[in-house]
Amino acid sequence: MLVAAVGVVYGDIGTSPLYTLKEVFAGHYGVQVNHDGVFGILALIFWSLIWVVSIKYVLFVLRADNQGEGGIMALTALARRASGSYPRLRSMLVILGLIGAALFYGDSMITPAISVLSAVEGLELAFSGLEHWVVPMALVVLVALFLIQKHGTDRIGKLFGPVMVAWFVVLGGLGVNGILQHPEVLQALNPMWGVRFFIVHPGMGVAILGAVVLALTGAEALYADMGHFGRKPIARAWFALVLPALVLNYFGQGALLLENPEAARNPFYLLAPSWALIPLVVLATLATVIASQAVISGAFSLTRQAIQLGYIPRMHIQHTSSAEQGQIYIGAVNWALMVGVILLVLGFESSGALASAYGVAVTGTMLITSILVSAVILLLWKWPPMLVVPLLLGFLLVDGLFFAANVPKIFQGGAFPVLAGIVLFLLMTTWKRGKELLVDRLDEGGLPLPIFIGSIRVQPPHRGEG
Repeated sequence: MLVAAVGVVYGDIGTSPLYTLKEVFAGHYGVQVNHDGVFGILALIFWSLIWVVSIKYVLFVLRADNQGEGGIMALTALARRASGSYPRLRSMLVILGLIGAALFYGDSMITPAISVLSAVEGLELAFSGLEHWVVPMALVVLVALFLIQKHGTDRIGKLFGPVMVAWFVVLGGLGVNGILQHPEVLQALNPMWGVRFFIVHPGMGVAILGAVVLALTGAEALYADMGHFGRKPIARAWFALVLPALVLNYFGQGALLLENPEAARNPFYLLAPSWALIPLVVLATLATVIASQAVISGAFSLTRQAIQLGYIPRMHIQHTSSAEQGQIYIGAVNWALMVGVILLVLGFESSGALASAYGVAVTGTMLITSILVSAVILLLWKWPPMLVVPLLLGFLLVDGLFFAANVPKIFQGGAFPVLAGIVLFLLMTTWKRGKELLVDRLDEGGLPLPIFIGSIRVQPPHRGEG
């Protein structure tokens, strides 16, 4: 279960080193590839992983399961139950949950596109003249991914798990090799480098969070996939393997940039020795295919919960495991996501262009998750406010900063997930309201319950033995 969880849950966040530092130092934000710039960015990435993923999601949010299911819709159901005696608050929380769910579907389309494109682009470093083949190759890989979904999360996890374990071992190994060249890069573990970066670059400091958040993509999918594996395997895999490998690799890339600022054009691949480039591209392509699995599986879980809550029409749900009720496949969702991903790849054509659209959906969902989990902790679990309110305010502040940094991306291509989210929100609320109107109309011609009970007392129904 642990290995399968690594294969399905952590593919998304595990492939972030492919493009995070490349995007940070690409020139859009004006961050200099020098000692202070590298240390400041590494500190921001490290402490974002600790605060947002380790503390918020793994230690707190994963506890908010609705009968074993996770994700924004499960959290919405809990928040609705928690605010039962406050009708206005309940309505507001449900609307926020639906917005978060709609944005997650947008994220489910962008993640496969940017992940696979970023991996295939590594071939450009190994072979010249392959620029025109990047998009067709990415499309072939993505279509193959969606075609195998019907075999179920369990089989996919057993297939993908060992590959992702190898991926994280390679990430850590490359990072250690880079750090050994410049051990002083470990000084960036000190959070004061991040604080100093904000002080020296007050305007750029918030804007750069729009690129730093790329290191956190997959945190929401981690929660959405909880129904497939349970909380314990996900939490153990994070602290035992995933977090150490990610931190080592980011700091290894940072050490490379200190030695060779020109490596900023693709620090991940240039961190590897030249003889290992092609095997690394192959492994990265496999890992990014798996990365897409996290959000696809999460979209299946989210859809089933929305159907149960009455916000989406009933669909054919195929249970793919005899042991785990959360492991499901929904064909309609699978093919709709595939069409969206193909359109994104054809429209943006590069991971750099997609990075400008990425972040709006995921940070919006992360902020809404913080609001909903605050309601659950205070109103349903009734934890002492004096202890948890400062922590919850910290979650909201950090998520609010990440979201604010990504808002300008709406005008740089980020409108796609927002528009997709608006359409899905309208569809869900319309379906829910339509069902309520239908039930009300049917009740008008129905037999009142007291009369029905009286009639079966007079003429009780026949009951077969046993």
